[in-house]
Amino acid sequence: MVYAIFEVKKDLIGKIDQVIRDDVVSRQSITTRDASSLDLDKDVTYVKIEGSDKGVKRAEELFKEIGVKKLAKKNADEINEKIMSQDESAATGMGMIFD
Repeated sequence: MVYAIFEVKKDLIGKIDQVIRDDVVSRQSITTRDASSLDLDKDVTYVKIEGSDKGVKRAEELFKEIGVKKLAKKNADEINEKIMSQDESAATGMGMIFD
């Protein structure tokens, strides 16, 4: 699956919903994280859209319309690693509860 990560500034956070409500985008895997939750000193929210080429391209179009660009591959990979690490920690924690 392909993915794209978008860095949404604080003043545009309210517009995320209008993008992820789109019929094509809403069928993709959508993850949002505040920069502070990823130990980053920025006042932004990251939105990861993962799924089909068509779905990711549609998200790119819609985010562009509201003035948000996707992150360059290197930056996107770094943010994706942080998100995946958080998800793995959460899964490990849940596993401990059920052991």
